Amino acid sequence: MDWIKNLNESINYIEENLHGEISYETISKIAGCSVYNFQRMFSYIADKPLSEYIRNRRLTMAAFDLLNSTERIIDISLKYGYESQDSFTRAFKKFHGVLPSSVRNETVQLKSCPKLSFQISIKGENHMNYQIEQWPEFRVMGV
Repeated sequence: MDWIKNLNESINYIEENLHGEISYETISKIAGCSVYNFQRMFSYIADKPLSEYIRNRRLTMAAFDLLNSTERIIDISLKYGYESQDSFTRAFKKFHGVLPSSVRNETVQLKSCPKLSFQISIKGENHMNYQIEQWPEFRVMGV
C-alpha cells in the first residue's frame, strides 16, 4: 500500500505549495512514477486533470482569503500564481461564478474544491457459492 501513501504525500506537497511553484517532476518523484504516468493515474482516480485540481484548489483558497483577510485582490492573485489581476478575475469568475470583488461586498455562494485524500477499501468479504453451467445457445432481444 506504499503507492497510496505516496499519492497522499504528493497531494500534501501540492497543498504545501499552493502559494508558490508546483513542480510536476517533484510530484511524480514523490509518487514514484514518471510525470506522464502520474498525470494519467491522477486523472483516472480523481476524475479531473492534475492541472485543473491545482487550479481549483488555488481558487478555493483564494476565496477563503478574500472572505477572511483584508489583503488586496491583486496580492491574493499573485499569491496563488496568477500574473495579473485580470487573469485571476477571469479564472475566479469561471470557477466560482462571481467576481472576486463581489465576495467582499455581497453575500455570495462559492464553490469549494476540497483537498483530496486517497484510501483503498477492499470489499467482498462475504463468501459466495457459485456453479458454472453450460447453456445451449439462446437469443436475447430488447425493445
